[in-house]
Formats: sequence, structure tokens, C-alpha cells
Amino acid sequence: MSEIRRRDPRREWIARNRLHPEHLSVLAEQGGGAASEWLGPNGVIRKNPHAIGFIGPNGVKRIDRSGAQQGGQAAAAGTRAAQDSRRNVIIETPAFLVAVVPELSGGRLSGHDKDLLGLARRLADADPEHPGAVLAVVFGEHKEDAFGEAGIDRLLHLDDDAYVGFAPEARLAALSAVERELAPRHWLLPDSPLGGADLGRRLALRLGERPATGVWQIEADGEAPLGWRCTARGAAESLDIQRPLPRVALALAECAEPVDETRHAAEPLSLAEAIPSALSRIEDLGQVAVDPAGVALAEAEFIVSGGNGVKDWDGFHHAAKVLGATEGASRVAVDDGFMARDRQVGATGTWVTARVYLAVGISGAIQHLQGIQSCDKVVTINLDPGCDMIKRADLAVIGDSAEILAALVAKVEQQRGGQRDAA
Repeated sequence: MSEIRRRDPRREWIARNRLHPEHLSVLAEQGGGAASEWLGPNGVIRKNPHAIGFIGPNGVKRIDRSGAQQGGQAAAAGTRAAQDSRRNVIIETPAFLVAVVPELSGGRLSGHDKDLLGLARRLADADPEHPGAVLAVVFGEHKEDAFGEAGIDRLLHLDDDAYVGFAPEARLAALSAVERELAPRHWLLPDSPLGGADLGRRLALRLGERPATGVWQIEADGEAPLGWRCTARGAAESLDIQRPLPRVALALAECAEPVDETRHAAEPLSLAEAIPSALSRIEDLGQVAVDPAGVALAEAEFIVSGGNGVKDWDGFHHAAKVLGATEGASRVAVDDGFMARDRQVGATGTWVTARVYLAVGISGAIQHLQGIQSCDKVVTINLDPGCDMIKRADLAVIGDSAEILAALVAKVEQQRGGQRDAA
């Protein structure tokens, strides 16, 4: 039988014509059952942007790039297959330990934490014949369930109430107990203002070590005491400083690549001796309510940003207030006078690192996408399913922004009202 592919010009024309009554059936036939893709006449896979996504339970069209929702089952299966293909690593008798104290901002491993664990894996896996293990010391309650995928071999979870809130002295006492019992070869903490920088310096002082701060790179060095040399930022980040890697290091974000090819055991670990209670001279009086409008964009964790697609700005401001989010805007919205210049997000405005970034009516110019590239989760509301912001977003909702924000506000207020009634 001939292997020459025969073309049917009429069916190709139907595949390009969205208004033809046989359009969807022809796409399904040519795309192997997927109506959103088909093979073009030149052998190039074509995609129909109007067929992307699915209709949610409330009649709103949604696009979920993670593949976890309906309509993305194939992508979800591919994600699960990629996770299952990870090589399982179990280190039963490690030659040494590399201790990491992640911050777990919001109860989950942040991007900074995962970079730090990737750095710890480099130190632990340097000698294949005598591998080390990565020990994570976690304080308080958390929501993380993927410690093994992040590269953790041993997990010490200390969930006592003494570690809740700002409790550096209690946490320092616990880390000192870990030092006495397990004696890790290295201590790695994030050099960030969320607590890691303060705790790391306290630990170094307690251990009598001279810590390396602002570390962003390490490399093997046989002449160094521990076999490694680190490069750190110094002089207000105007120059790099190289020195042998000490036992205590405070690393910056992007100091190493996160673990993505192996899955580790994350075995629970406990200390043989009880941790002595420390007499704290610091009393945590709880969090202080802060107006989200007064938070700088570069420091905000939750941002609701509006663009040219926002027509009801009063509703936009009300939604941001109800959600407790810091307001941002695209350059078009700022140039049109709807938002102040210091609220502009993007390469020509402010680079943001929010954990959640909600883009409302923003098409996604390249400068704007550059400014949000460090955000953990991006959610967008837009009428155009083919815009660049949809491609960047982790979750997209296709529809009128005013109606969707109003429905979201009503849902939040209803939930809060139910919680008050229950209390």
C-alpha cells in the first residue's frame, strides 16, 4: 500500500472554515479525536484557539494550563507520567547531612526554598560513592505534600506551638539541638527578609561560624576546607566576593536549579533527646493589619492588576479591596490615567514576585510578561482566548471581567458571612 499522503482540498477547506457545519467533525477526524488540533497540508500541526478550554459549572469558559481540570485530561496524564518517570532515590546510610531550613511562606515550599534544596542536592550528591542526605527542618503547620519531589531525604517536622509566629529564640534552640545530635556538614538558609536571614545569622553566631551571605553560586574547589567555593553578592550588590564555602550559608533565590529529575524519600525524622525550652525575650503580638494599597508592588504577595480590558474601574477597586490584594496595572491603563504610575507592572514599571498574580483584561505585552516572570501563580480573566497572557497563565477564565469579578466578590462575601455566622 502506498505511503504517499493524499490530500483532500475540500476537507482541508472545511477544517479552516469555522462556520462550516462539518468543521468540528473534520477537525476531530484529522486531529485524532482532538477538535483543537489538526494536521495542515504541509504537515504542520494547526491549533484552533477557539476550541481551547472548557465550560465550567457556572457556564464560564476556563482555560487551565496545568491540565488538572476538565478539558485538560491529556495534559494532566502527561504531567502524571512525567512525575512517575522520576528516578526514585533512597539513601539509607548517608555519609553526611546537609541541613536546610526552608521558610515555607504560605505553608508551601516557595521558589526560593526549592532553589535552596537544589543547592543542597549539589552538595549532597557531589561524591556518588559516599552520598550525603538532605535534611529539611520544618517549623509549624504546613500544606506541602511534595517534599520528596523537592529533593528532601530526611524531614524533621517541629510543630510545637512554641515555633508559631516570630519565635527566633525557640527555633534557634531547636536548630542547636539538631547540631548537637546530627552535626550536619552544611547549614543552608534562605537569605531573605521573611525570617531566614535573621535566623541564619543567629545560628552562625551560636555555632561560632562566619557565615557566607548573599550566596548565589558554588563550585567545587579541592583546596577549600570543605571542598567548595562560593560566590556571594557584596558591597550593596555591586561586586562579587569569592571565599571557601563555610558550614553556614545564606543563599539568594536562583542559587541553583530546583530538583526535577529525581524523587526522594523524605523520611520522617525525630530527635532522640527532647529540645530544651528556651526562655524567650521576644513576645509575638500577632500580625498587624496592613492596608494592601500601602504595600509596594515589589513586596506584595497577592496582586490584582487591571488593563485595557477593564471597563468598570469602580468594580475593579472594590474587588481588590474585598480580596485584600494590592492593586497593579498595565502600561495602557496607567497611560490612560486609570492608575498611578507607581502601580505599573512590567519591565518599564515594577518587577513583581507575587505568589498570586491576577491579571484582569491584560493581553500580555512582552514588557508586562517580563515583569511577572517571577510570580508563582498567574491567573487571568480575558475575553481573548488566544492572547499571550492566556498562554502565560496557570489558570485562565474567558469572559467579561466585570461580571466575573462581581461573581467572585459575591462568593467571597458569602463565604465570610457564613464563617461569621458559624462563629
